[in-house]
Amino acid sequence: MVSTDRFLAFAAMSLLIISIPGPSVLFIIGRALAHGRRTAVATALGNVLGSYLLVVIVALGVGAVVERSLVVFVALKLAGAAYLVFLGVQAFRHRKELTLSTLAPRTAAARGDVRTVADGALVGLTNPKGIVFFAAVLPQFVNQTAGHVPVQMLLLGLVPISIGLVTDTLWGLTASAARSWFGRSERRLSLIGGAGGFAMIGLGVTVAATGRAD
Repeated sequence: MVSTDRFLAFAAMSLLIISIPGPSVLFIIGRALAHGRRTAVATALGNVLGSYLLVVIVALGVGAVVERSLVVFVALKLAGAAYLVFLGVQAFRHRKELTLSTLAPRTAAARGDVRTVADGALVGLTNPKGIVFFAAVLPQFVNQTAGHVPVQMLLLGLVPISIGLVTDTLWGLTASAARSWFGRSERRLSLIGGAGGFAMIGLGVTVAATGRAD
C-alpha cells in the first residue's frame, strides 16, 4: 500500500493546502461571525463530511482511470494547476470585495444543527480548491505498483479530512471569539483573501511542476 514517506509527504502537502484560507474557511468564518460558536462547529463538521464525499467520488470515478493512463493523469494535473492559478488570481483581484455582508449577513436567521451541517457539506462538496486537490494532487501520492488505487485514495483522503476538521473548527472558534475584532475592520478579511490568492497561485505552480509518484 502507501509507503511511510509518501504518507508523510501527502500529510505535509495537505497541511499546506488546508492552511490556505479558501471558500470553505471563509464560509465557516462568515457563519461564526453571523451566528456564533455552535453554528461554526456544525458548519465545520458538515464541510469535512462533504469533502470526504468528494474524496469518494474522485477515488471511485477518477482513481481507476488514473491508474491506467499516464496521459489522463498529466492532463488532469495540468488542468487542476491552471485552475488553482485562476482561483488565486481571482481571489487576489476581488480581495477588497470580501466583507462581512458577502460572507454571511448578520440579519440571516439561525438554522438548526442538521440544516447547518447540510449547508457545510454542500460547500465542502462543491469547493473548487477541494475538487482540484483531490482530483489532481491526491493521485500523485498513491503507490501505482501496489494496485487498489481507489482504496489507497480513500485511505489517504482521511488525512486532509482529519486535518481539515481540526483547522476548520479552530477557524470557526477563533472567529466566533473575535466577532467584534473582525467587525471593526473588514480590511482584515481583505488581507486574508489576498494572502490566500497568492498562496493558491504558488500551489498551482507547484502542482504543475510535480511529477507522478510511481
